[in-house]
Amino acid sequence: MHWLKERLATWVAALAVGTALPAHAQVTPASRDLTLAAGTTLFDSGLLDSIVPIFERQTGYHVRVVGCATAQCIRLGAGGDADVLITHAPAAESAFVRTGAVARRMVVAWNYFTIAGPAADPVGVARSPTAAAALLAIARAHATFVSRGDSSGTNQRELALWRAAGGRPEWPGYIESGQGMGPTLLLANEHRAYVMCDRATLRAFRARLELVALRAPEPSLINLYHVMELTPAGRPHLNAVGARAFSEWLVSPAAQDAIARFGVAQFGEPVFTASRGVEPPLR
Repeated sequence: MHWLKERLATWVAALAVGTALPAHAQVTPASRDLTLAAGTTLFDSGLLDSIVPIFERQTGYHVRVVGCATAQCIRLGAGGDADVLITHAPAAESAFVRTGAVARRMVVAWNYFTIAGPAADPVGVARSPTAAAALLAIARAHATFVSRGDSSGTNQRELALWRAAGGRPEWPGYIESGQGMGPTLLLANEHRAYVMCDRATLRAFRARLELVALRAPEPSLINLYHVMELTPAGRPHLNAVGARAFSEWLVSPAAQDAIARFGVAQFGEPVFTASRGVEPPLR
C-alpha cells in the first residue's frame, strides 16, 4: 500500500475492514490514484486514519489525502487539484455548489464544536446563555482567545458566532494561529487560552492538554461534514469514477458503521454521529 504525506497534512495509515462494493467501483490500473482533500479536523481526530484504508483495501485505489482548511479544500477542487472533497462549512459548500462545480454533495457525519479553555473558566464561558454570548464574554474580559484564522470550517463557524454576537471587538488577547486544529489546540494550551474547536479533535488531544470543553452541545455548534464530487468540465485530470466510488462507499452502511464506531476503542465513546443519509437540523 502506497502512502503519501504532506502537511498542512497529507497522510493515511493502515486498517483492514471488509465491505462489499458495487461493480463500478472496480478500477483499472490507470485510474487507481485518487486525491481527497479534507478538513484538518478529520486528520487530527484520527477518523481518516481509521476509515480511508478500508476503502483502499477493498478497491485497489491509492488515496492521496490532502488535509487543509475547508476554504483551501474548495479551492483545490475548483482548480482540479483534488478529485473529491470532505468539508464542514455548509454555507461555503452551498456557495460552491451554486457555481456549478459540484456534481453531487452528500451528508456523511456530524458532531459538535465547543469552546475549550482552562477548567477554572475565569470568564464564565460555561455559564453564558449561548456560545455567541460566551465569545462576547471572552472579549469583554480581554481574556486570551486563539482562533484558527484560516477560513476552515471551524473558523467559519467562529465568525458566524461573532456575527450573531453583534461583531467581534478588537482586543490584544485575540490570536490567530493560521494552523490546523491540533496545532491550534496546542497553542491555546500553551497560553492557557480559550479556543473554539471540534469535540473529536479535543478528545484525541486530551492527554496533551489541560484545556477542557466548556460548552455543551447546542444547535449553533453543530459540525456537519459533507462529501462533494466535482463536475469534469474544466478539470481534464479529474478522476470522476474514483470520486464517485469513494463518495458512495463513504455513505454506505458499512462505512457509516465504521464512522459510528470510531472513538469507542480509542476514547471509550464514539466521537462522530454517522448521518446515514439524514441532514440534522442546523438550528
